Amino acid sequence: MTAFTILLLLLTFFSGPKEKEAPKAPQPNILFLIADDWSYPHAGDYGDQVVRTPTFDRLAAEGALFTNAYTASPSCSPSRAAVLLGRYPHQNGDGGNLWSEFPNAHPTYVQILAQAGYFTGSTRKGWGPGEFQVTGFSHNPAGKNYEDFEAFLAEKPQDSPFTFWFGSTDPHREYVPNTGIQTGMKLEDVDVPGFFPDNDCVRNDILDYYFEIERFDRESGQLIQMLEEMGELDNTIIVMTSDNGMPFPRAKANLYDYGTRMPLVIRWPKKVQAGTVIDDFVNFVDFAPSFVEAAGLVQSSMSGQSLWQLVAGEKQNREQVFLERERHANVRKGDLSYPMRAVRDHKYLYIRNMMPERNPAGDATVHQSVGQYGDVDNSITKYLIMSMEGKIQAGKPDYFSLAFGKRPPEELYDVIADPYQLVNLAEDKTYATVKGEMKKKLQSWMEETGDLRASDPRSLYWDEVRYTPSYQLKNYDFEQRIEEYRIMPPFGKDAKEGIPCLDTNP
Repeated sequence: MTAFTILLLLLTFFSGPKEKEAPKAPQPNILFLIADDWSYPHAGDYGDQVVRTPTFDRLAAEGALFTNAYTASPSCSPSRAAVLLGRYPHQNGDGGNLWSEFPNAHPTYVQILAQAGYFTGSTRKGWGPGEFQVTGFSHNPAGKNYEDFEAFLAEKPQDSPFTFWFGSTDPHREYVPNTGIQTGMKLEDVDVPGFFPDNDCVRNDILDYYFEIERFDRESGQLIQMLEEMGELDNTIIVMTSDNGMPFPRAKANLYDYGTRMPLVIRWPKKVQAGTVIDDFVNFVDFAPSFVEAAGLVQSSMSGQSLWQLVAGEKQNREQVFLERERHANVRKGDLSYPMRAVRDHKYLYIRNMMPERNPAGDATVHQSVGQYGDVDNSITKYLIMSMEGKIQAGKPDYFSLAFGKRPPEELYDVIADPYQLVNLAEDKTYATVKGEMKKKLQSWMEETGDLRASDPRSLYWDEVRYTPSYQLKNYDFEQRIEEYRIMPPFGKDAKEGIPCLDTNP
């Protein structure tokens, strides 16, 4: 036996057998459940006593419930682009508008995960409304469209992690009247926001909105049941939320809480302890970096912060959230935007209206899209408030002005004392210091994130972005709409006569 052979035997003996490497943890699946026009606090776990949301409540019990989650913009297309790109709407160019072209300068989290081997897909409403083919996408940026989750899973390779976007169209309008009350919900139990007149017609409208929330919750539960049956529930990050606020006046397309504050739960047993409640501020730009980090990947183009350190209890700078909107519907002559920026903390909401000479709800005489004041979806609540122009009752808010009137350059609200943001404190000298501090915070954020409006508040950039649908001019005559909404179908199963909603004394 040679000396070399003896040396090899000794090395083998003393080194011993090699230890097996620990198996690599599987990358988590991602199931993103997004409603269309659902506001906080309309879920059981937020204390709403009427709407029934057992799926949302279950996810909250088994994961984290967020009490201060905010959309980046209270409008479908810019909100959904912010989710996918992890970037603020003003950083997404044309994508800051509704009915725009999807920006392609930066990758979506779906693209990043797909390149890493994830199987990706979506169903129903992904990013939109708008055009994505013109910027080079072969399918919706939220993922290739499938008929449903079951069809997606049938095509998924066995060993591939997945990300799936379930984009419901609930509770977007229009509603079938009386669907809510016919399920047993009661008019008298509804908590009517302070910016609406409180009568049975408005309450019934809210119940129909609740009906569609319940349908979204029920369908989300069916997808979760599929995960359980295939043994993938605990290896799946489940996010359940909405894109923007309820389709009512002074909610959707506005920077008040009912337009921007969103329901949100996240379940992922690996990182999220059951029953966690998060009161820190979260913005929708935080989803994309969270998903990328969870997959063990790195991104460099996103503005949001990952949420996993937050849910683990680590301190982050989340004492406020920044909000914005540009053009929602095409409802001003010349395709004009209504630019707004805002900062919201635990005590105050400060809003800058960059072009206060324009009408925030759209013009009364521009009838494209959905008609007069077209940034507000058509409803009995909308037309009832429109019929109240100039009619102010003692001790009641001016509902018409709150919904459709022009606004001053600055707004400031004490969100604790005034949860519906009805009393503007911007000109109250008592709050001058607060207003100055909030304004400074907002300006700093705009500068740091490259907002065109930081240096040019009246920039025409978003006015000139192409509005993608080719709407024909529609004659939405106000008197005609009044007649359509004057008599609603009877409430309840046993009612025999219609309800004269627009003749109701507000």
